[in-house]
Amino acid sequence: MDITLQILNQEESDFLRACINNERWAQKKLYEDNYTPMMSLALRYASTNEDALDILHESFVKVFRNIQKYQSGTSLSAWIRRILINTAIDFYRKDLKRKAEDLDEAYYLSSDIPDAISTMSSEEILKALQQLPHSYRSVFNLYVIEGYSHKEISDMLDINESTCRSNLVKARTKLKNILLASDSDLR
Repeated sequence: MDITLQILNQEESDFLRACINNERWAQKKLYEDNYTPMMSLALRYASTNEDALDILHESFVKVFRNIQKYQSGTSLSAWIRRILINTAIDFYRKDLKRKAEDLDEAYYLSSDIPDAISTMSSEEILKALQQLPHSYRSVFNLYVIEGYSHKEISDMLDINESTCRSNLVKARTKLKNILLASDSDLR
């Protein structure tokens, strides 16, 4: 048994030395052996497949740059997994920062020209809301105006959360069309 462990440790050591020396066959094997589980993990953290691939590839770049820091005898896949999770978190933080910067830019790009809603009276907006079907109007009011969560609304109205979300999307679309039609009628 000890001989088997020594052979495995020697093989891992040789493999790691090949990765440290940037030998392409070793890097390719490491990437291929870990691609599927790490891609599954990246997909859980990413919004899109493209983002998951970015996280995965950035993680493997970090793995290859820092492979000499890996402690032999510990789980290599767990070490790669930790790098991927940290990379995904960094990706998320960078994305949040970018979105915040986009919002700051949007403020300065805003126009003084009034939009359709600001030119309408509260009675006109209320009339538009009342044109929504009851199920759409109820979800819209509870979510947008009252601030309830989809879970709370689904419990109150005895509907599925997915139905609640769907009704909200449909209500917003229909309300937008009603308001745009009202705005064009005024012109």
